[in-house]
Amino acid sequence: MSRPFLKMNGLGNDFVVVEARTAPFAPSAADVRAIADRAGGVGCDQLIAIEPGEGVDARVRFWNSDGEEIAACGNGTRCVGWLLMQASGKDHAVMESRAGLLVATRAGERLVSVDMGKPGLDWADIPLAEAHDTAALDVTLSDDPALATAPGCVSMGNPHVVFFVDDIDAAPVATAGPAIERHRLFPEGVNVGFAQVLDRDRIALRVWERGAGLTQACGTGACAALVAAARRGLTERTATLLLDGGELLIEWRADDHVIMTGPAAVDFAGELP
Repeated sequence: MSRPFLKMNGLGNDFVVVEARTAPFAPSAADVRAIADRAGGVGCDQLIAIEPGEGVDARVRFWNSDGEEIAACGNGTRCVGWLLMQASGKDHAVMESRAGLLVATRAGERLVSVDMGKPGLDWADIPLAEAHDTAALDVTLSDDPALATAPGCVSMGNPHVVFFVDDIDAAPVATAGPAIERHRLFPEGVNVGFAQVLDRDRIALRVWERGAGLTQACGTGACAALVAAARRGLTERTATLLLDGGELLIEWRADDHVIMTGPAAVDFAGELP
């Protein structure tokens, strides 16, 4: 039986979104890799299933292109939130995920704000293999001189380490990213962010995503970068994040919740075999 899907993207971070509220969808890791394969499949950074949820608009599940199920995906949540609001005609949508409840609201034409919840800042939240100060990690993760400044660690429902670099264009994303992703300090792997602070309210960012590699944009990575920068006093608690695919506005509110605002786009519809 074929199953309809939508191909969507948030700043070029692209997704295959499957409607699973009427018929169960339980892809194996091999199924996910086949769908995500850009040569023989549909091609995507993440696969998303929209499932029925109790007392919410929907439950969402996310898989990286390597087949691993993950707890959170910021750009994907924004895209699903937009779909749910289009279907209901409402200006908000509540989604259940492994990372907790996620609330999306309309912020303009094809713009969506998502409350990504509170960041996890304790070493066990990330998680790390052992206790460390997550504001400025006292562990050498790379011998690349561009990464000499101590990075920060943040959980946004998934683990992030954020390095502050002098030149984002020269950051060793493709070389250092894969090695740090699998460093022994991160038992569940880690998303690796490379951030250049341009001003008190502007950060350039590239992210090597755990299980997906370098993508055009990473929503949870943008949230983590803002939190890591604000904790160090490098920026204010609201900033525009400049990613390869475009811009996201991130706000770390006084109530400790992180709000992400950015676009959602539908590329095409199709059917999975």
